[in-house]
Amino acid sequence: MPSPSVPLQKLGFLTIGLFDGADPGPGHESTLAVIELGERLGFDSAWVRHRHLQYGISSPVAVLAAATQRTRRIGLGTAVIPLGWENPLRLAEDLATVDVLSGGRLNPGISVGPPMHWADVKDALYPDTADVEDFGYERVARLLRFVRGGRAATFSGREGVVEEWSDRVQPQSPGLAGRMWYGGGSRSSARWAGDHGMNFLTSNVVRAEDSTDFAAIQRSHIETFRAAHPDGDAARVSQGLVVIPTDSATAEQRARYAAYVEARTPRIGIPQGPGGLLFAPDLLGTSEQIAEALYAHAGFQQVREVAFALPFSFAHEDYVQILTDIATRLGPALGWQPAAE
Repeated sequence: MPSPSVPLQKLGFLTIGLFDGADPGPGHESTLAVIELGERLGFDSAWVRHRHLQYGISSPVAVLAAATQRTRRIGLGTAVIPLGWENPLRLAEDLATVDVLSGGRLNPGISVGPPMHWADVKDALYPDTADVEDFGYERVARLLRFVRGGRAATFSGREGVVEEWSDRVQPQSPGLAGRMWYGGGSRSSARWAGDHGMNFLTSNVVRAEDSTDFAAIQRSHIETFRAAHPDGDAARVSQGLVVIPTDSATAEQRARYAAYVEARTPRIGIPQGPGGLLFAPDLLGTSEQIAEALYAHAGFQQVREVAFALPFSFAHEDYVQILTDIATRLGPALGWQPAAE
């Protein structure tokens, strides 16, 4: 077991927040309970995925607003909000509001591109403007301008007796602009995020641009991002691989976890779909085995922050076991120390 020369600084986790469509309450409650558990275990951050028209969290900002009232310390992030579904001005208002409610703990992660299943949803989402909507980086730039205090209207001042209007998004939340993350899986997105002073989320999916070596591609994205960022090597990057420690798992859990990983393994190393998406292997085993695999990973070698992704379809008690093992065994094996209450 190698000793970390530079300890992992921040340990987070990511959940999709599955629920039963016929009874969605328990699934949302489970997600909030998992976030509360993460805080008790000393995690630095908890992140939620965004899943439109699926049985996962469709409104992460609303879920995190609830989480602000049930936690005190842990960072709360979105990984990621696809901006193709959003109005940047309205989203800026929601993000700033939740950041104020959290006391400055929100970490909004965003991405661009047309909504998934665009042909199936465009008439409902943009019935009059589908053919002229811009789903490129300018949508991110608009959001950043509003979050950073840029003008959103041409009028400000008093109207009538009591109405006071601002030409900026309200509320303004100091510090939120420095906690904006771009979720990217290509060299161009890494460069854009760096050029625009954002933080960078790199996950278990990248584009197979030059090779099928996932770790090498991920490392090149991190290096491209930092080369473009004003902060250089100090620019923040978080890695989001799927890790499943089995230290305290039961025999039945270990068998199910192994079956899950085996079912996903055939896609590894083979670019998927028209975008040539490349998936990282899931890391399954004891915390010592996972730590050894991470130390050998070219992408992990470049980061000091992680937000390990929880598997999609496990039960609540599985997430409790996995998070507990990550916080009490894997994290310390990576040199991490739990945050103090």
